[in-house]
Amino acid sequence: MKKEFTVHFKVIHHDKSSLLRGIIFLEENQKPTLKDYEQCLRDCGHDVILEDKEHVIFRAFKPDEDYIIHILEEENNNIRDIIVESLVRNLINLK
Repeated sequence: MKKEFTVHFKVIHHDKSSLLRGIIFLEENQKPTLKDYEQCLRDCGHDVILEDKEHVIFRAFKPDEDYIIHILEEENNNIRDIIVESLVRNLINLK
C-alpha cells in the first residue's frame, strides 16, 4: 500500500528563497530516492538536474533564469537547512 511522503524543499533564486512542499507516493517503509525527488520537483513544474548528491541540491532552469532547489531533511520534526543558508549568503554576495 502506498503512503504519502511530504517533501520539503527550498527554492533559492539569487535575490530570494521560498520554502515549498511536494508529495511523493511510496510503499510503506520505503525511503525516497534521488529519482523520486527529481520527479517530485518536475511534477511541481521545475525542470531540474541533480547538482549535488550529498546535499540533495538540484539546479533548475526557466527561460532567462536559473536557480537551485535544496531538498530539506527532517530531523526530529525540525527541517535542516544549514547548507542552504550558506548557499544563499554566497549567492547574495555575488550580486
